[in-house]
Amino acid sequence: MRTPTKSALVPYVTLREGEEGAPDNLIIAPEWPSKRPRLRYADEERDDRDVRGVLWARCSHTPRDSRGMPTGKPRWKLMHPSRQRETMQELRCQVCVRPARTPLGFIFLAGPDDYGPDETSIITGQPPVCAKHARAAARLCPHLDGQPMVFVAQSAPLYGVHGTLYGYGENGVQVVATPDSPLPYGHENLPTFLASQLVRRLGSFRLVDLDELTQELGDAPAA
Repeated sequence: MRTPTKSALVPYVTLREGEEGAPDNLIIAPEWPSKRPRLRYADEERDDRDVRGVLWARCSHTPRDSRGMPTGKPRWKLMHPSRQRETMQELRCQVCVRPARTPLGFIFLAGPDDYGPDETSIITGQPPVCAKHARAAARLCPHLDGQPMVFVAQSAPLYGVHGTLYGYGENGVQVVATPDSPLPYGHENLPTFLASQLVRRLGSFRLVDLDELTQELGDAPAA
């Protein structure tokens, strides 16, 4: 897998050196009124949960520059949990944070071998890109390897979350499983799940390549 060359442009979602997971102060306490076990932070704050009530992994932030972008050397293969959540939740470009909708729909990129060409159900944790930064994202992200699959979707409803399942063990509250697949919202294990990526399901999409995308965006009327 290639490593991006030095570039002044770093996607907003990319984790930076100096950004680390917060100290673990997780507890499991009964949820009222069901009394069902629920994972919590001992000092939980409002923003620790997403719009569906799932708890999220905490991660520190480096200072922002004059443009409001994170600073620090990029850790190219990783995404910052809260910035990934922000861009996916609000459907903003993972590079520049501006609204990602284009005249064609929403553009989502995937690795060249992530999906088969005939798959009819695409579930992704990669935030969308705007028309301006589709090629830049393909070039900069090691996972996309410069030759991504390009999906143009008319809708992308929330699906669920990637993360880690917690429970009780010999050391108290601890990790009990790290599922390979995301858990859909409504799953019975979400009350004791710690999320690290928000996932959407693409609806009414088509697969194109970067050259086709560029051509179609050039021909499309302004949004």
